[in-house]
Order: sequence, then structure tokens, then C-alpha cells
Amino acid sequence: MPTTLTSGPVRVRVPATSANLGPGFDALGLALGRYDDVTAEVTDGGVRVTVTGEGAGELPADERHLVVTAMRAAFDVLGAQPAGLALECVNRIPQARGLGSSSAAIVAGVLAARALVADGGQRLGDDAALRLAAELEGHPDNVAPCLLGGFTIAWTEPSGARAVSLPVASAVRPTVFVPAERGLTAEARAALPTTVPHTDAASNAGRAALLVHALTADPALLLPATVDRLHQDQRAPGMPATAALVSALRGAGVAAVVSGAGPTVLALSEVPAGFDPGTQWRRWELPIDVSGARVSRGRL
Repeated sequence: MPTTLTSGPVRVRVPATSANLGPGFDALGLALGRYDDVTAEVTDGGVRVTVTGEGAGELPADERHLVVTAMRAAFDVLGAQPAGLALECVNRIPQARGLGSSSAAIVAGVLAARALVADGGQRLGDDAALRLAAELEGHPDNVAPCLLGGFTIAWTEPSGARAVSLPVASAVRPTVFVPAERGLTAEARAALPTTVPHTDAASNAGRAALLVHALTADPALLLPATVDRLHQDQRAPGMPATAALVSALRGAGVAAVVSGAGPTVLALSEVPAGFDPGTQWRRWELPIDVSGARVSRGRL
């Protein structure tokens, strides 16, 4: 059956995300109310990308742009490759800070491509979109909350990534502390050992299970539920300021963790009014996004 491309622009809004949440390494994620907007349209030839906001003047403006890469991968699945594409990206998610900017770009690209195909939803359903996005990202912990919203548990089966989204208790009010310096996921992963002690693995399994209960039903347990022994201490030498802030917040009774691979710090419980992280940190109190990525017609 031939693939029909639609005319006119489509818009995708994608939320920031925080992965791991302490003990839930590569499995748990949370969608946060800070958004990138991408408008995409099929053209007669060439690729044109304009970027405003975060990453403006730094990100590529051609086929190398991650949204375009994801769109091309999705178009392959959908059975069509447009001659040209025009993209407008309004970025509010900081780049390379542990808030899911790459996952947001990938999800935006996959969903934009699907929306530009007349029967895209039938050719690439939601489960398939998640699998493709996870393949492009390399793991599902950020793409799952970006797609689904809320608090997500993701895992991988032989057929690919799967995920569920759970509602978060109303008392959970995330705060993120974003530094000026950037971090790279590949470098953060390189700091992790290839094996871990059985006691550390068992500890994280218990804390991750407790974290599901704390986030969805009993936020009073968030501090003990966010204890991690698999990745945060191992990455601390490469992010000393992040490690120090997590330690200071936890010392003040705040359920603080490294957001994703860092260097952003995520606080899941209330931060004392007088707590001062220092001038090098941007502090944002963000709502939990419950809708995930959203697609509409027209421009911004």
C-alpha cells in the first residue's frame, strides 16, 4: 500500500525528563513540565532546521540534527522518505544536563514523522514508536516518560522496549538544580564498573521497589527510597559539584538524586526555603507532566 505524505506543518511538544531517580538505574523516569516545541513540514528538497533557545547556534542545521535523524529512521519504518524537510525547534530543555534533551529530540522526530504520514498511526503504533525511540536512544528510561508522561517504569524484552506510566502522588513537587557546565552520558557510563557486588544490587532492587510506592502512594518515604549504590558514587569524581549538592540536600532531609547522567540535581521532596545551592545553579520548580508528548497541526 503506497504511503501518502500530508501537507502543512505538524507540531510536537515534548517534555523534559529525569531518569534513574536514584536506585532505578536505566528503568525509572519522570516527565517534567519544561518543553521543547518542534514544527516540521515536508518540502520539495533539502533540509532546513532553525533552532531558538537552548542550543541555538550550536546544534547542526541539516541532516545531522537529531530530530532529523529520528525522523528519517521513522520514515524508513513508515515506508516513505520526503525529498525535503523544514524544521523549527524552540528548545527550553537544557542540552547535556541530564534532563533528557536527546530523548526529547528523538521522540519529537519519531512523532513528527508519524504525523506527516496520512495513516502514520496505523503504520507505527504507540508501542512501536516507543521501541524505535528506545533503539535510537540506546535505552528506554528517558524516552518512556517523554512519550507517556508521568512516572514510568521501562524494561526491554527480546521484541524491544516496553513501559508503563503510573500516577504520581500530589505531594511530590520536583525541583531541579541546573549547573552551567554540561555532562556527557557516554562519559558518565564509562565511569561505571562492569560488575557490582551482590549486596549493592540487592540494595538497589529493594530501594527501587520502595521508590515506586513512595512516588505513587507515600512520599514520606522518598528519602530512604532514593538511596542508590550502583551509579551515583561511582560517577561522583567526574561531577564533584553535583555530588556535593546531592549530599547537602540529603543532609537537609531532601530526597535528592542525580538527574539522569547529571550534572543536574533533582529533588523529589520539598527543599527548605532557606537552602542556598550557590549562584552556579539555576533552580526550577517544575510540575510533573502527565500527558507526555503531544502532537497538533499548524505552527507555533
